[in-house]
Amino acid sequence: MKIERIQVFQVDLPLHEGAYRWSGGKSVEVFDSTIVRIETDAGLAGHGEVCPLGPFYLPAYAAGARTGIGELAPHLIGVDPTELGALNRRMDRELQGHPYVKSAVDMACWDVLGKAVGLPVCTLLGGRYGDDFHLYRAISQGTPEEMAASVTKYRAEGYRRFQLKVGGDPDTDVERIRAAAELMQRGDVLVADANTGWLMHDAARVVRAVRDVDVYIEQPCATYEECLAIRRRTDHPFVLDESIDGIGPVLRGHADRAMDVVNVKIGKVGGLTRARQVRDLCVSLGIAMTIEDSWGGDVVTAAIAHLAHSTPTELLFTATDFNSYVTVSAAEGAPRRENGRLAASTAPGLGIEPRMDVLGDPVAEYGS
Repeated sequence: MKIERIQVFQVDLPLHEGAYRWSGGKSVEVFDSTIVRIETDAGLAGHGEVCPLGPFYLPAYAAGARTGIGELAPHLIGVDPTELGALNRRMDRELQGHPYVKSAVDMACWDVLGKAVGLPVCTLLGGRYGDDFHLYRAISQGTPEEMAASVTKYRAEGYRRFQLKVGGDPDTDVERIRAAAELMQRGDVLVADANTGWLMHDAARVVRAVRDVDVYIEQPCATYEECLAIRRRTDHPFVLDESIDGIGPVLRGHADRAMDVVNVKIGKVGGLTRARQVRDLCVSLGIAMTIEDSWGGDVVTAAIAHLAHSTPTELLFTATDFNSYVTVSAAEGAPRRENGRLAASTAPGLGIEPRMDVLGDPVAEYGS
């Protein structure tokens, strides 16, 4: 089987809440997503998606994804999309770095592979654990009262895991954490996610001020070393996110006892192939994981569902369903949450088919 054509589509994803806000005053109202379609000489087509969280979160941005795919695509025509190891080595050879550029291509090739062998990607990634899995809900930054109201709203929709966007004024963040913590019930999980937003002295103040609160602390500072210093000053369970961009940081973090949970973002590590490597290493080391991506719609949510559902239940901290945050559906068959939980499709591949009326005409096309 060979890749014959690669098409690139751009899709705007507005938010139900109007805007998504996190540390440092950052916010996005409409996400700029890129969907890739890979067509083969066997008549099979696969789809992938990459959607950076704006241009100011990670070293990634939407137009860069499309430009980078343009650099890669001519080198992928004629390549077997089912030989994922070889394909990823080729992408790395032709384009140094920029893992987010490669993510949608890799994801689309997993979709092709699943369709070729008649199996869901979940099965190919290791098998299905349980009937479904827990989701978390990100609580966009606002006043303590607004964030507490959001927690109440999403608890009513079935969520039991809440990720508060903090990383602002330390005193206000303490109020945000306490306001949400008062609403927690048995079995609920609260995470205070600073998204690198605190300086070390601010982070130290916050973790000391909420010492009596049952809350996870996520990526308080910008660097690994700063986060490790805060980790050593608190007994709160600790999550690393932005610092985790591959196998190396996981090994270092494990050696340093730097975290209890890591966030595995598919796009940040370069696609499902590399995300599976990180996931399997974490399973071997006994590190719990949140399976997610920077952002996305139906295609990304499908990929998250397959990777999460093939992760041993006891090591899956949580996952996310980005397609419930946005107002546009770009694919049929994408998983939809039920009572705060999600399940991967049992159909071959990712189990989705794009809505071509939503995708419109490709913004770029390569091959025959």
